[in-house]
Amino acid sequence: KDGTGDIDNVRRITIALGDRLAFIGGMPTHELFAQAYRGAGVDTYSSAVFNFVPETALAFYNAFSAGDDATCEAMLTDFYYKFAAIRDRKTGYAVSAIKAGVRLRGFAAGPVRPPLTDLTDEETAMMKALIGDRR
Repeated sequence: KDGTGDIDNVRRITIALGDRLAFIGGMPTHELFAQAYRGAGVDTYSSAVFNFVPETALAFYNAFSAGDDATCEAMLTDFYYKFAAIRDRKTGYAVSAIKAGVRLRGFAAGPVRPPLTDLTDEETAMMKALIGDRR
């Protein structure tokens, strides 16, 4: 699983090992990178947003797996870029935003561990609006 974003190194590994290695994309909000990683030989990834909008995450994955780039790009614009804008407001929010989403869906997620901080009330409201009726 790669979470570094060093696509040059990823490509070197996928070329060298071919189908002897199952490489999984693991960048924060990897949907943002999935299409580029597919070009580097990585055809699957882990999805953090699956924790709070699983149907949205599955719809993206199904489009990605089918090579439906138009649907992927529409979903990136409609949801993922907006989620990333919240996530990128502060260092450490890759964890905080996921936990906020889980809590907004009615599940206990607990606070993040220091030195990370939870989203502010304003940011939590932004997440709530973004999630809307998505599942």
